[in-house]
Amino acid sequence: MSDWVYSDAVSWWPYVFILLGGWLPTDVWRYLGVVSASRIDETSQAAALARTIATALVAAVIAQLVFYPSGALADIPTWVRLVSLAVGFAAHQAFGQRILVGIFAAEAVIGLHALAALAG
Repeated sequence: MSDWVYSDAVSWWPYVFILLGGWLPTDVWRYLGVVSASRIDETSQAAALARTIATALVAAVIAQLVFYPSGALADIPTWVRLVSLAVGFAAHQAFGQRILVGIFAAEAVIGLHALAALAG
């Protein structure tokens, strides 16, 4: 049997797969971005377009998590996910646009809902 065939006996294979399939392709683009970033005018239309597309992608992922969740998040009612989103955004804005504050506030809403569901 070849060492390059996946099996449960080969404990290092998942790490090689993660390296080749996940980390390497991502980091190649990151390094190219770092190298080329000094030549990009951040006030240019191309930079504005890139920021707009990145923001739209993040908004789309958040919308998908709220309106079409999968896994354990699908067990949480839609209204709780919407309230969590609103509270997280409000906390983010109220505390100087700190991302972690918004995340923790949104998680607190979901956590309180989970505690209330366990209690009764």
